[in-house]
Amino acid sequence: MHTEGNTAMTIRTSIEKASKSVLGAIALQTEGQPDILETLQAEHDEVQQLLENLAKSDNGRDQKALVSKIKAALVPHTKAEEKIVYDAVLALKGAAKVDGNEGYIEHGLASETLKKLEKLTANTPEFKAAAKVLKELVDHHIKEEESNIWARVKENFSDEQRARMNRDFLMAKKKVKVS
Repeated sequence: MHTEGNTAMTIRTSIEKASKSVLGAIALQTEGQPDILETLQAEHDEVQQLLENLAKSDNGRDQKALVSKIKAALVPHTKAEEKIVYDAVLALKGAAKVDGNEGYIEHGLASETLKKLEKLTANTPEFKAAAKVLKELVDHHIKEEESNIWARVKENFSDEQRARMNRDFLMAKKKVKVS
């Protein structure tokens, strides 16, 4: 019996060591890899700066160039974010579904406003109004997303899952065609 106890202890110790080794390997794989929320933060900052520049601009040529840059940044971001982040949040139970759906709706409104902005003559009162509305929509959306959606992501997805979401997000962005 004394040997059985030692054997059980040895097996248990071996299992614990193997578990620690596997967890260590997983941690190494994700260590240094950006979290989806870090990538989203950087992209939000970029778009907000472009929108700020657009709102301040009085030069029609600069305004049209900024609209193109905003579209190139915003369209792939929103499509990939919906597929990778919002769909994961929508799969959760309860109030998370409201947050996910709200995000989809706000993305749609921003997209429609951006399309309208592209068609307008730059540096006109209507163009400036549409630019202001787009900025306000995106600012509102980002503020809510960074508090509500991100809280859901932090609560429900591990560091490894968020690193995987980041890789999937970046790949999904590359597949989006901006016309």
